[in-house]
Amino acid sequence: MDVRECARWTRARLGRCGPALDLLTARFDRHTYAPHAHAEYTVGVTVGGLEAIAYRGGRIVSGPGSIVVLEPGEMHTGGPAAPEGYAYRALYAAPELLTDGTRGAALPHFREPVLDDPSLAAALCAAHTDLAHCPDPLEAESRLPWLLAALAHRHSTARSADDAVPGAGRVARAVRDRLADELNAPPSLAALAADLGLSRYQLLRAFRTTMGIPPYAWLAQYRVTRARALLESGLRPAEVAGLVGFADQAHLTRWFRRVLGVTPAAYRNSVQNRG
Repeated sequence: MDVRECARWTRARLGRCGPALDLLTARFDRHTYAPHAHAEYTVGVTVGGLEAIAYRGGRIVSGPGSIVVLEPGEMHTGGPAAPEGYAYRALYAAPELLTDGTRGAALPHFREPVLDDPSLAAALCAAHTDLAHCPDPLEAESRLPWLLAALAHRHSTARSADDAVPGAGRVARAVRDRLADELNAPPSLAALAADLGLSRYQLLRAFRTTMGIPPYAWLAQYRVTRARALLESGLRPAEVAGLVGFADQAHLTRWFRRVLGVTPAAYRNSVQNRG
């Protein structure tokens, strides 16, 4: 296989039993897409080389760090604009994901398809990379709708809805308690928001404002705390991962190292050695 001509699709689910969202990781030297359109918004970040896209009767070029937004139903192509080809990460978002947190029923319109927003590009790329590696439903639902709302707020014609969420602390605590009670199969944020009479964007806003982190990160840290106790009791990391709701041992290890700086196995061994 030519590793410089490759594309890999991953399907993430926005919450348990929620809608799917496709992620594409691609690197092409020669490939040029035929004219086509998508029913979703195509949101991509160019990570290498240059890509030329025929769009709205013209030609646009994106380079490393550029965000490209192609609207639903718009015909376009895509191909290399430099000898080294191009590489990008893309996600395909249902239109309603960009209207959450905006006013009115109109879909967000992006006058400029190529955007310069380094912080948002980095956040989109990081979320794409993490979710393509481990498409955890709660993580996908916590990160992607929030970033897509930020994209619409910053760069489209849509007007932002009021960010204030009455009783944000109460909302955040209710969500926290549900996640803690159901850590092995957490409810979707959309379902939790509906129970509280809120939109998913409002729920995310309330949780982030109160807790300082998104719901998936809070739950991952809570799972790590539970995992520590099980490791201290002598259970192996592979056993512990499933008991606290991580997808597998690698998922447990990724978060254990983020929170505690060591692997679960190293932590277990050090605790046993002290005993």
